[in-house]
Amino acid sequence: MTHSPASSLPENCSTREVAQALGLAVRSVQLMVDRGELQAWKTPGGHRRIARASVQQWLAARGSKAAAPAEVTPAPSPARRPRVLLIEDSAHFQNLVRLVLEHDFPDVDLHVAEDGIIGLAMAGQLQPDLLLVDILLPGIDGATLIARLRSHPQFQQSRLIVVTSLDEAQRAPYAFALAGLPVVHKPHLVQELPLRLAQALAPK
Repeated sequence: MTHSPASSLPENCSTREVAQALGLAVRSVQLMVDRGELQAWKTPGGHRRIARASVQQWLAARGSKAAAPAEVTPAPSPARRPRVLLIEDSAHFQNLVRLVLEHDFPDVDLHVAEDGIIGLAMAGQLQPDLLLVDILLPGIDGATLIARLRSHPQFQQSRLIVVTSLDEAQRAPYAFALAGLPVVHKPHLVQELPLRLAQALAPK
């Protein structure tokens, strides 16, 4: 007896659970919700929940197509989760960034380095989609680190956001490295970072 891919899902599923069950990318499932193909709602914390029954209905509606081998196409592999590397020595701001990502970008993998030297090594290893870099760091200061990253072909596809407690005047000595980069001022991190993240993580 063949089991439905939805049979192992909980009654109310996350977007990721549905994507894994159907062999689709998370973004594809989000589009299905937006088109009304799946019944979904948001929790008070802002996370989507999808009814298992609507997944089963969607599968049933496609059953006749899936039964014809000549028309079946391989399901796309789930997309790699975006990688964000935060290079920040303050535990307080590490936690703040983590909370923002968990609330607004739950599909992102966050990695944290506490100084510039470790951050540079992790950047080479992870090839992150986005780097969040403080200016004042132990090891290598953030401005020097950013200048190195921007000049290295290996990181040309990585996007950068500067996170700093320095105001505009205090950032002047680091202008050589920060030109053209978005800057989030730490006193307003919770308000400013979500928009900057949405812009940086948008498809290129």
